[in-house]
Amino acid sequence: MIILGSTGSIGKNSVILAKKHGIKVKALACEKNYTELNRQIKELNPKFVYIKDPSLKNLVDHGNVFTSNDGIDTFLKAISDEFDSTSCILINALVGFSGLKPSIVAQGLGFKLCLANKESLVTGGKFLDTKSIEPIDSEHFGLKFLLKNRPKIQKLIITASGGAFYKFPLKSLSSVTPEMALNHPNWNMGSKITIDSATMANKLFEVLEAYHLYSVKNIDALIERTSVVHALINFYDGSTTAHISKTDMKLAIAHAIGLGGEQTLECVELLGLKSIKFKEINLKKYPIFSLKNDVLNNPDLGVIINAANEEMVYKFLGGQCGFLDIAGAIFKALDKFGSPRVDDIEGVFEIDKKVREFCKGF
Repeated sequence: MIILGSTGSIGKNSVILAKKHGIKVKALACEKNYTELNRQIKELNPKFVYIKDPSLKNLVDHGNVFTSNDGIDTFLKAISDEFDSTSCILINALVGFSGLKPSIVAQGLGFKLCLANKESLVTGGKFLDTKSIEPIDSEHFGLKFLLKNRPKIQKLIITASGGAFYKFPLKSLSSVTPEMALNHPNWNMGSKITIDSATMANKLFEVLEAYHLYSVKNIDALIERTSVVHALINFYDGSTTAHISKTDMKLAIAHAIGLGGEQTLECVELLGLKSIKFKEINLKKYPIFSLKNDVLNNPDLGVIINAANEEMVYKFLGGQCGFLDIAGAIFKALDKFGSPRVDDIEGVFEIDKKVREFCKGF
């Protein structure tokens, strides 16, 4: 196994499963958390290590460290030269647009791609072999689980908790702080994805992911506050199925890496369930989700939306803009760059760069 983003929540859970089931971890990669990386190195003894920030290389306790100066593609090529890539599981749990290139390179080298980096599909889904991807996302794992031996699909439905501000009145959102936004009611996630949950950008991205993974355009999302119902499917015969599990990503990871037959979690105690209710997403409160039909009709818009969102989320986390400015910048970027047609992977990187430069002016 190779774990990209090993020091984040998905990466840590992947390490737990690898140790439990005796899976050899050949390589680890992270952005800058060298303390956790060193702990993992001591525990797992990987052959290769990557830390994005070159200034931290000397702080990593390993003799074979790659950085962004080498390039993550060089790192992955070195692994494939050493090991049989077709027998290696590669978990891409990197955060943001930086995860796209490793996904493209990993598939080109023959690694089995287990994907937690949603931006890979949001921005470059049509350039990936989506049929061979194992999704690591509770919603998309739920859909895949429900699609086994399925009748004809009418509609895919994923769920959303509503994030930290679901109960906040709309007029109060202009003054909320990053600390308030990071207080997710159900999941323990990284800061970027937690903010995306609060704006519903995360759910818009997951709709586009589901389109790329399952080739279905009739996709929607509903609010389900407990987060125990992860996905539902309406079938043409009139039946509906739902996937229910605890809020623990180890289950999706286990299935992605081939441990679907093992007991990973305890089942949900049905008699102890809170009341489950489904509600529509309020588009006035979550305007980003109003772009759902637009991105399903033109998936290339995902490049613009992702770049603007990523830039503005980090501005918000750094205290450089307000919470509502995130959505505002996305709509301004769409007005500026229109409806692009992306014909090659180079076009994805070119548009991404232009949108980020545009958003730096806000």
